[in-house]
Amino acid sequence: FGDREQQQRSNRSAPSSEEARTMSPRSGELPVADDPDQARLQQLGYKQELKRGLTLLSNFAFSFSMISVLAGVATTYNTGLRYGGPASMTLGWLVVAAFNGCVALSMAEICSAYPTSGGLYYWSAKLAGKDWAPLASWVTGWFNIVGQWACTASVDFSLAQLIQVIILLSTGGANGGGYLASKYVVLAIYTAILLVHGLINSLPIQWLSWFGQLGAFWNVAGVFVLVILVPSVAKERASAEFIFTHFNTDNGAGIHSKPYILAVGLLMAQYSTIGYDTSAHMTEETKNADWSGPMGIVTSVALSGVFGWIYVVALTSVVTDIPYLLDPGNDAGGYAIAQALYTTFQRRYGTGTGGIVCLGIIAVAVFLCGTACVTSNSRMGYAFSRDGAMPLSRVWHRVNKNEVPLNVVWLSVSVAFVMALTSLGSQVAFQAMVSITTLGLYISYALPIFFRVTAARRSFVPGPFHLGRYGVVVGAVAVLWVALVTVLFCLPVAYPVDKDTFNYTPAAVGGVLVLSLAAWVLHARFWFRGPITNVDE
Repeated sequence: FGDREQQQRSNRSAPSSEEARTMSPRSGELPVADDPDQARLQQLGYKQELKRGLTLLSNFAFSFSMISVLAGVATTYNTGLRYGGPASMTLGWLVVAAFNGCVALSMAEICSAYPTSGGLYYWSAKLAGKDWAPLASWVTGWFNIVGQWACTASVDFSLAQLIQVIILLSTGGANGGGYLASKYVVLAIYTAILLVHGLINSLPIQWLSWFGQLGAFWNVAGVFVLVILVPSVAKERASAEFIFTHFNTDNGAGIHSKPYILAVGLLMAQYSTIGYDTSAHMTEETKNADWSGPMGIVTSVALSGVFGWIYVVALTSVVTDIPYLLDPGNDAGGYAIAQALYTTFQRRYGTGTGGIVCLGIIAVAVFLCGTACVTSNSRMGYAFSRDGAMPLSRVWHRVNKNEVPLNVVWLSVSVAFVMALTSLGSQVAFQAMVSITTLGLYISYALPIFFRVTAARRSFVPGPFHLGRYGVVVGAVAVLWVALVTVLFCLPVAYPVDKDTFNYTPAAVGGVLVLSLAAWVLHARFWFRGPITNVDE
């Protein structure tokens, strides 16, 4: 863990909030550029190394594409359908969206004050107070980057599984002699997807911006098409009462308590709205960063909440037989969304081809989401290594002639590949690995907000985007929500608990915490001082 020499290149930490905002450009301590974005970055302690070519729209597009409700809902629809069903998905989505809005608003306020690629770990360092800053920065950073690595693995592996289901249905389905890929073939598909994402992220930021905007457009257009097409094609549609009030307790997991089922069912919506820290990680490449970055966070979460809810309602309108959709013996092998779409078109036209096309629309959205995952991951890795917090930091924070952090792009791809190797040994082990996606990211979201409403309650200096007197209240609600979600994610999801049903999430997330703290106690505390300035290099 960490690169001591990278930290020792500078014995001076990046300036505090007050120092950064009151520092005189003529003091000689930190040279200030003519460009306001570059000047602000230098006040925060960094020189401009990445190409600043993103607009507000582009910044928003990266987060919106990263959240990708088409991808998130497709990945976790089985969970929502099994635990609570229509009621927990449609009404639960609104609850989750409201509280996630508090998290997003608090993050946006802090992002406006500190528009750097480091994002969350930099924020923690500046808000936790001088004595706790290094440890706060260290733990937040490792939760964030491990969560992002797991996010890349989760999204791309989900895409590989979706492609496998598309092939299965295209060749006749599980009950018609269709081709069911082995776990090795799925891993090969996953590897190919990762390689393509690595190549795309090796392109200059102008090209990456195009992919981000395509991702945003595809998610909006895809939701629009599916919301209109699927219900209109369906010969049998669920009633409004079923969609909003039917509560499925027949989950086959031995759980009968309705509050417990509802709590587990909320996780679908929570998983489907992660990744909006991407806007923060892209601020050093965004124009008017202290406004565009925060607006990218807020608008991506707000629009994802609206479009996601409409999409979930439309999908649930064609759900008329929950046990059949979840049955591993159906044509899609128990992949609920795939079977629902396939059956809808088959009943209307005698063929499920239209449903397969709809799955193709979802697959493209998942692919573009994976592209944004690697983009965000690489920018976080670039910033974290720039501050010497990663092994071989001097290697990972280098940028090429196109001002792209190429080395850390391929580090992100490589780590995601290694994570997916666990799927060969046990699907349970892989699920434990990717469970870090949601909790790792949300814990890293909550830590700087927690410091904002406690240690920095009176000293916080806001940027252009701020919540005024409501900042502390909104932040407190956000922290409490993440604490609740953390508990929910750690609950058993089946009874009786055995090696096949055990929820390894506490072990996986606890492992990240224990390893990061152990590395801190045994090694990093002797040299890591948090974010370091590099403007005088």
